[in-house]
Amino acid sequence: MTQPSVTQTQLNPLERSISIRLALVFALRMFGLFVVLPVLAPYALGLPLGFGFTDTPIPSQTGMAIGLAMGAYGLTQAFLYIPYGLASDKWGRKPLITLGLIIFAIGSFWAATADSIYGLAMARALQGMGAISSVVVAMVADTTRTEVRTRAMAMIGMSIAFTFAVSLIVGPILFDWVGMHGIFILIGVLALLALLLIWSIPLAPLDAHHMPISSKLAMQQVLTDKRQWLLNLGVFVLHAVQMAMWVVIPSRLIALQLTHQQSTVLYLIVILISMAAMVPLIIRAEKYGKMFEIMRLAIAFIVLAQIGLATQTGGAWAIAGALLLFFTGFNVLEATQPSLLSKLTHPATKGAASGVYNTVQALGLFVGAMLGAWFNAHWGMTGLFVGTAIMALTWLGAHQVFSSHTYTATPHSS
Repeated sequence: MTQPSVTQTQLNPLERSISIRLALVFALRMFGLFVVLPVLAPYALGLPLGFGFTDTPIPSQTGMAIGLAMGAYGLTQAFLYIPYGLASDKWGRKPLITLGLIIFAIGSFWAATADSIYGLAMARALQGMGAISSVVVAMVADTTRTEVRTRAMAMIGMSIAFTFAVSLIVGPILFDWVGMHGIFILIGVLALLALLLIWSIPLAPLDAHHMPISSKLAMQQVLTDKRQWLLNLGVFVLHAVQMAMWVVIPSRLIALQLTHQQSTVLYLIVILISMAAMVPLIIRAEKYGKMFEIMRLAIAFIVLAQIGLATQTGGAWAIAGALLLFFTGFNVLEATQPSLLSKLTHPATKGAASGVYNTVQALGLFVGAMLGAWFNAHWGMTGLFVGTAIMALTWLGAHQVFSSHTYTATPHSS
């Protein structure tokens, strides 16, 4: 079998330029969501509940309100990914991304003026209504060839991982400099700057024109495709495991007497090394047709990471090693799964497929956080990681059993 030439398996200048800009759009928006995580809860503790609630609430009431303020954006995102994806199939990617970024910016400016916890929660919910992730992923698929799409998706995955690491570091610094109000204003400004990136992207020759189909037919095609549901299962488990992990890892590092700054540096180093480790795996998956083997290897990394964390031996170095395994697998799957999804999807239903995929991802984040808290409360840290290991093992088994015959048909080509 003739191997693809180097030119065929590399992004051309136009694809590279577009992919970098879309990755930056993703990064600017995700920075706005991540940068507040280290400082939002302590800040919200100093606010009244608002909206007529008592100014001296019981601690549990305040805790639930703060949790709502932190997670409200995720809930609204989950409800809107599919409508955004369907609308982008009908009216185009750029208009929907523009709408989402404007809504996100308005929510950010509202959050900057919020003087109560529930007011902040409402502003964060509006931020989440700018649910453009599925549309950006569909636009990447529109503007890249099948042979190089995984590399383009890898740029998105790397931008998310790097933005997460940077946000953990600069969030407290920005809070000291400009306060929470200033952070939210900055987030809104960055969202508006992302509009310039979107509208600077030319209409690529690869952006195939197609006759739009009805939303009902698009959803019917997407929801009845077994190949796509195996990927949906994967993204659900991947993000459920991720959220469950973060229920306890920060407190575990504190128990090991690492300062917040030391924990942040540990995260950053691990994420950067995992990015470097991801690159040869992505190349092997794409250039040599080893997509499923590499995906299963990445899932196995996640299983091993959970088993390592469950043992609770070796201190901070052991946690760093487990996180390195996890983030390497996570980054590979964040690139390969959306890429494979785009190859399986008809051009007229890319937005719908991405919408379903991102909705399931958001539900995984919610379920993972709830399961992580429940496991930790009932069975402790070891029980939590045993639970996540079982989830990841189940995913690996399903992938091994079903991928061999589920993907025998030739995927749709964009």
